Formats: sequence, structure tokens, C-alpha cells
Amino acid sequence: MANQRNDIETKGVTGRFHGDLPERTFHFASLIINLFDQIPSCPKGWVLSRQLLRSGTSIGANVREADQALTDAEFVQRCSIARKEASETDYWLGLCVVAELLSEVEAAPVREEALELLRILSTIIRKCQTRPTTGRQSQSRSKNSDANASDTATLERSS
Repeated sequence: MANQRNDIETKGVTGRFHGDLPERTFHFASLIINLFDQIPSCPKGWVLSRQLLRSGTSIGANVREADQALTDAEFVQRCSIARKEASETDYWLGLCVVAELLSEVEAAPVREEALELLRILSTIIRKCQTRPTTGRQSQSRSKNSDANASDTATLERSS
């Protein structure tokens, strides 16, 4: 049933990603939600679990935003935010273990997935920043260049 729900949530969403990253981050968010429910209800548990829930579910939301990005710059920005959220999620998971809110056994596989998502997103960002400009960004830049040239011509005529 969980796979069926996952298929429903991501069905019809297509964009820039060619692999399973959107589905993987959606699944990761559901793991975080389940882990959130296992954290004891106490003052430190409330604070750390809410931080964990926010950062852990934000990864998938930002990947989904990146998947629908209109420009390469927007894509890289959203992937960068998702990468930071993956790092932050690992941080909160580590604190939950140190604070004895989660056992190392409970947290270890989720921490490993957070770090794997961080590595995947880092690779995507690095490749986007080192590749030649794509058509989407080039078109945006050429429109801006045409507008700037038009503005310059207008300024010269008015002087």
C-alpha cells in the first residue's frame, strides 16, 4: 500500500530529473514522519523532533520544486537548498541519538540515506555548474541581452 501511495503522489510529475530522486526523497520524508512518531514526547523531544520533521520533509519538497524549475539557476538553487536540508537532517538525527531520543539502530539507516541524498544532490549541483549553458538559460540570457541593448539604444537617443 505504501508503494501505491507513493506512486499516486508522484504520478504525472515530470521535469528535469531522469532518475528516481523525486520518489526517493518522497520515501525519505515518509521515513522521517514515521521516525518522528517514535521520538518520546518530552521538552527536548518536542524541539528536536520538530526540527527533524521540518528538515527531513523539506528535502523532497525542494527536489520537487527543482524538478519544475524554469531556469538552470532556479534548478541549482532548489537542489542546493535540498542538499542543505539533507545535511541538517543528519545533524538533527545525530542530536536525537546523543539526547537518547532515538537509538543508533533506529537512526543509522535514516542517517545513511540522508548522507546519500546529500551526495547525490552535491553531484547534481556540481555537474550543473560545470556544464555548458543549456537552452533554457541561454534563451533567458539572450532575452536579457536584447533588452539591455534596447535600453542602451533608448538612452543614447534621449541624450
